[in-house]
Amino acid sequence: MVEHTQVARGKRIQRRTGKTFHVATRLLPKRIRHPTYVLYGFFRVADEVVDAADTAPPAEQRAELERLRRAALGEEPTDDPVLDAFAAVREERGIADEDVRSFVDAMESDIDTDRYETYDQLEAYMDGSASAVGRMMTAIMDLDPETEAKALPHATKLGEAFQMTNFLRDVREDVVERDRIYLPLETLRRHGVTEDQLLNLEFDGDVAAAIREELARTERLYEEGVAGIRYLPDDCQLAVLLAAVLYADHHRLIRDRGYDTVSTTPELSFARKISLLVRTRWKWQWKRDPETVFYEMCRGVDWRRERRERGPHPGVARTD
Repeated sequence: MVEHTQVARGKRIQRRTGKTFHVATRLLPKRIRHPTYVLYGFFRVADEVVDAADTAPPAEQRAELERLRRAALGEEPTDDPVLDAFAAVREERGIADEDVRSFVDAMESDIDTDRYETYDQLEAYMDGSASAVGRMMTAIMDLDPETEAKALPHATKLGEAFQMTNFLRDVREDVVERDRIYLPLETLRRHGVTEDQLLNLEFDGDVAAAIREELARTERLYEEGVAGIRYLPDDCQLAVLLAAVLYADHHRLIRDRGYDTVSTTPELSFARKISLLVRTRWKWQWKRDPETVFYEMCRGVDWRRERRERGPHPGVARTD
């Protein structure tokens, strides 16, 4: 049984470290909102093992992640309220053990992996760091088995889209704070960009082209992800739709800055988030169709028109 104080702790963590997702979470019904706070608390605790300002030596980080994994899976007792609450939600809502393991594996890979040669390699990492999160969120919504089977592939893609948006937005931050490059090296090379160029925070038209390519790939993921929102419970659809609108709006910021996320890190203002919330909610009252509302909210960026003008994305099959 999850206690109120444990939910409140997860909520405080999310409000402090996941401000964009927090805005959308508040629209979820209580039966889903409270477990979401618990899940997010666990995600951040695990992430901080490898991303905190002062991390322990690699061996100690791995040992701590293994302790988190075992506690989260209920394999050993814990006095940590975040882990205890997550273990209770995992058992109550039927979260797959494999998704928990995949998530912790992804956190562990951050200890010694700071480059990804291909998108396939990056996608394998994101299956744990992001897609598993989407699947866990789907699990706590208590869908019937047939509907859940339809929703899961889309939840996987939407989680991947959110993660890619973060990577594209945080190019500078990842280099400066973590010495990491999440953009696939093959994409950089295709546009004549070197690792040293990013590490030295040197932005030019080649870097812009590489970021634009990955932005297009990410927008395909949004299309696949948003298409599955209709399978979620009626009272959860608006919250997930708003999350997609908020994250995707970073693409507008990135384009407005000429694809430069090397010199600066674009952020949505609080006023912009509230504006998007109000407008999305108003449109939802009239349309009640996630895809229609999503594309109307992203009207300033005609993703599909841009793809027609550019042609097929390298390595990604056309869907329109």
